[in-house]
Amino acid sequence: MTDRRFGLAVAQFAPGASRESNLSAIEEAVRAAVARGAQLVVFPEYSSYFVDPFDDTLVQNAEDLDGPFTAALQSLAARHGIVVVAGLLERADDGRRVRNTVVAVAGDGIRSVYRKLHLYDAFGQRESDWVAPGEIAPPDTFEVDGLRFGLMTCYDLRFPEVARTLADAHVDVALVPAEWVRGPLKEDHWRTLVQARAIENTFFAAGADHPPPLGVGHSMIVDPQGVVLAAVGTTTDVAVAHIDPDAIARVRRVNPALDLRRFRVTPR
Repeated sequence: MTDRRFGLAVAQFAPGASRESNLSAIEEAVRAAVARGAQLVVFPEYSSYFVDPFDDTLVQNAEDLDGPFTAALQSLAARHGIVVVAGLLERADDGRRVRNTVVAVAGDGIRSVYRKLHLYDAFGQRESDWVAPGEIAPPDTFEVDGLRFGLMTCYDLRFPEVARTLADAHVDVALVPAEWVRGPLKEDHWRTLVQARAIENTFFAAGADHPPPLGVGHSMIVDPQGVVLAAVGTTTDVAVAHIDPDAIARVRRVNPALDLRRFRVTPR
C-alpha cells in the first residue's frame, strides 16, 4: 500500500529588527526541516521584521508583496523543492500603517496570500494603531500533493468563524503563523485554541509561534481529533509531523459535525 503521508513542519524562532538575520534563521530552519522530510514549513507571524514595542520602523521596513523578502522565500523554496509559509510586513495603502500579511511561497512564486482579519486590540495591546486589517474575502487556498491548505493569523484563532470559513473552502490543513504574546494563562489559551480549531473542523492545524520571552512558544501540529502530533517547547527549533491525509475522512465518518451543523458563517 502506498504511504501518502505528508511532511509538515512548524518552525519556531524570534524575528527581530534585522531582516538579514531573520532570513538567515529561516534558511537554517528550512534546512533542518527538509532533512527530516518536510515538504511545507510554517514560520511565525512578523517573520520578515519585528520590534517590541511597535514603532515607526514598521512602515520603514514594510515591503511590497513581491519584494525582497518574498523573493528570498521563493529562492529558498526552489532550492529545496518545498513550500514556505511566513509572516510578512506588507506596505499598506495609507502609508501610515502596514499590513500583517502571510504568504505561502513555492519555487514558482506566491501560492496564497492572507491579511490578518482580527487585530490584536486586547490584553492591553493596540495592533490596529500600526496595522490595517485585511478585507473579508473568500479564503485564498492552495494545494500541495493533493492536500488543500488555508491561512489564518494569531489572534484570528479566538474567532472560530475564520477557521470555519476554511472548512467551508474544503481545507485539509489550517496554517497559523502567530506571535502569541505571553501572559497569565496565555500558553493554555494557545494550546487549547489550536486544538479546538482542529477538533471542531475535523482538519489538521499547524501553529508556529515566537519563543519566549515575547511569545509563548509551543508551536505545534495537531490532527483532526486534536491530538498533538509534533511540537516545540520554548526554544528555537522545528517540529515535523508526517500527517496522514486519510485521517480526515476517517474522523469525519465517526464525527460528521460539519454536515450536521445548522448555521453558516456570514460577514458582520
